Amino acid sequence: MTHHLPGKSERTGSASSIEILYEDNHLLGVVKPVNIPVQEDATGDLDLLSLLKEDVKVRFNKPGNVYMGLVHRLDRPVGGAMVFAKTSKAASRLSESVRSHSFNKVYLTVVHGKPPASHGRLVDTLLKDAKSNTVTVVRKGTPGGKEAILDYSVLGTAEGFSLLKIDLLTGRSHQIRVQLSSIGCPLYGDQKYGAAVNRPGQQIALWSAVVGFPHPVTKNAVELLSLPPQTHPWSLWPQPLQKQAVL
Repeated sequence: MTHHLPGKSERTGSASSIEILYEDNHLLGVVKPVNIPVQEDATGDLDLLSLLKEDVKVRFNKPGNVYMGLVHRLDRPVGGAMVFAKTSKAASRLSESVRSHSFNKVYLTVVHGKPPASHGRLVDTLLKDAKSNTVTVVRKGTPGGKEAILDYSVLGTAEGFSLLKIDLLTGRSHQIRVQLSSIGCPLYGDQKYGAAVNRPGQQIALWSAVVGFPHPVTKNAVELLSLPPQTHPWSLWPQPLQKQAVL
C-alpha cells in the first residue's frame, strides 16, 4: 500500500493555495480547506471543484472545459483529504468502489464529553429534512430513513473533550455529527447539532484524515493522508498520536 503524505503544495488559478496529496493522469487528491463548499451551491461562494478545474486548466495549459469528477463529499465546514477524478472512466470506477465499500474513509473528530465505551459501533436510521438541511435519528422503518453505520475509537481525553477516530461505513448526510450528538457527544464547534455547548464562530472539529481506494486503472491501493491543523482543540493531542491512529 502506498501512503501519500502531505507536503507538496500547488497554487490554484485563484489566490487560494490548495495542498495536493496525489496526482496522476486519472486522479487528483487534495486537502479540502475548511469553510469552502465542495461544489457550487446556493451561496454562490467560490467552490473547490471550480478552483481545481481552473488550477488544472492553468497548470497544464488546457483549452476548453476541464473534466473533474466529484466522487465523494465533505460538509462545507469540514476539511481534509479528498480525491477527484480527472477522467469519466476514473470517476465511474471510483463511484463503483464507493458502492462496493472498497472506498475507505477515516475521520478524526473532537467531541464534548466521552462516549460510553472506548470503542464501539453506532447503527441508526437517519432522516434528512431538505428544507432545513438538518438530519435526525428516527425509528427503524421510518419512511425515507436511511441506515447509518460508523465505528469509533477513543484516542484520548483532555479538558472535557475526547479525540475520536471514526471509520465511516455508510456515507449519509451529516452522519458523524448527528450520530455522535445522539449519544450525548456533540462535535466541538458544531452549531447545528451541538448549539447548547458550542459558541458561535468556533470551527467544527471534524477532519477527513484518510481516503483509501484501489486505483481506478492500476488497481494498486492508494491511501491519502491529511492531519488536522495543530490549533485548539486538535493541539490537545500530539500529532504523532493522531497519525499513528489513522494509518
